[in-house]
Amino acid sequence: MFIPCDRGGGSAAPDFKGFTLLMPAVSVGNVGQLAIDLVISTLDMTKVGYFYTDCLVPMVGNNPYATAEENSVELSINAEVYSLPSKKLVVLQIRSPFIKNKYRPFCETLLSWVKSSKCARVVLLSSSHAYQRDDEQLLGTPLRYLLTPDLEKAVGGCMKELNWKEMEKVAAYPGINNTDKVLHIPGGGITKLLFTESCSEGIQMAVLLKFCSEGDNIPDAFVLVNYLNEWLQLIKSEVSTSNNSTDPSSQWKIPSSWRLLFGNGLPPALF
Repeated sequence: MFIPCDRGGGSAAPDFKGFTLLMPAVSVGNVGQLAIDLVISTLDMTKVGYFYTDCLVPMVGNNPYATAEENSVELSINAEVYSLPSKKLVVLQIRSPFIKNKYRPFCETLLSWVKSSKCARVVLLSSSHAYQRDDEQLLGTPLRYLLTPDLEKAVGGCMKELNWKEMEKVAAYPGINNTDKVLHIPGGGITKLLFTESCSEGIQMAVLLKFCSEGDNIPDAFVLVNYLNEWLQLIKSEVSTSNNSTDPSSQWKIPSSWRLLFGNGLPPALF
């Protein structure tokens, strides 16, 4: 459930009516989470609360978006909510993996919150194993999208204008029966479950994902966030996903915490 920040003297829960909820799936390469980091840091979003759940591994750390020594000591936890009313944008950042068998309870809690907060739509940033693509998915761009039926009616035409490629369904029984097609997102974490539940509950949801492999996934995060920006126009940027550009010198602001993505350097004394 959502718990608003208490800045002293108490604070009422923010009003998210008509807002777009942007969130990551905890998926291969943590690409969605890295992309969300770029959005929060670049737009200088304000933390407005926490998403309390027992479905995620507990964690606590310093402020990942620290800009000065004064705010570097602020604490952050596994699921936090940020807001930017001027763009009608609310962001849920997830920083730890899911506890086993807790996908479904989390999805139920999240979608219940989406309904109660009256968010207009949900945009889920995700990723999928590149090595498990079928022949059709190997062609062209590594980026894909999915829309629930309710959102398809509203923005389906926009996706076609952007020349985006919808996530293909694959054969349920390859080599045996190629006519029965299913949605398959290997490495996508909660993506498929959250999408199918949103379809059945009439929630407007878009999934934006990138095929990738584990490793240095910072370039993948830039590609995914630029893909998102083509649609939502969060910032003015000349970077285009049409040529798979991953130029980190774009207008996205890299958060201070990224300096620690691969740990500290080797100590000279070791040699």
